[in-house]
Amino acid sequence: MESLPSLLDGLYITLILTFISLIAGLFLGIGLALGRVYGGKIVSAICIGYIEIIRGTPLLVQLFIIYFAFPSIGITLEAIDAALLGLSLNSGAYQAEYLRGSIQSIPSGQMVAARTIGMTKLQSIKNIVLPQALRISIPAWSNELIYLLKYTSIVYIIQVKELTAEGKFIAAETFKFLEIFAIIAIIYLVLTIVFSTIIEKFEKKLRIPGLGEKAKIGLRNAL
Repeated sequence: MESLPSLLDGLYITLILTFISLIAGLFLGIGLALGRVYGGKIVSAICIGYIEIIRGTPLLVQLFIIYFAFPSIGITLEAIDAALLGLSLNSGAYQAEYLRGSIQSIPSGQMVAARTIGMTKLQSIKNIVLPQALRISIPAWSNELIYLLKYTSIVYIIQVKELTAEGKFIAAETFKFLEIFAIIAIIYLVLTIVFSTIIEKFEKKLRIPGLGEKAKIGLRNAL
């Protein structure tokens, strides 16, 4: 198929957008979640404000602001950089809520015990709370990976040549809209199944016995 190299180029961009945004969003989400839970009134309020604004507005609008509105205040980004920034900021807000639910599902006695044996608050969070919270949030994190994979299709609006954009260009040239977009749909479906299977196995390997039900309740409340 003559269009396959172009589709593969688009797929490469899609995967780059997905994984970079996921990792960047994870670090942002950790900071926001810890700030919301342990940061005090002012820091917590700032984190809550950011999370609510991002979760309460469409990703497409956020991308438009970054790509089209930022130049008016002197900040001009390449299309792919704007896409990465928008996806990362959006993902960070959602991951923050997943992590907050995981943090709050951990028995408070663990923090008390850590402080009792001489750990500082920061050491207790770093060595006791956060490792468990990250493991507990893997199911929600896997959902975020799948969402991000599919959300990358939106960035063609700001001229990023990811998989959907490449498919659109090819279909416009060949008029094979059904064939091209059927192939794209199959690619997304296969990637979704593969990623879900890998993370499910990863989750089972790292599952913490005894925290499953409470973690589910915490994550459900966060959502």
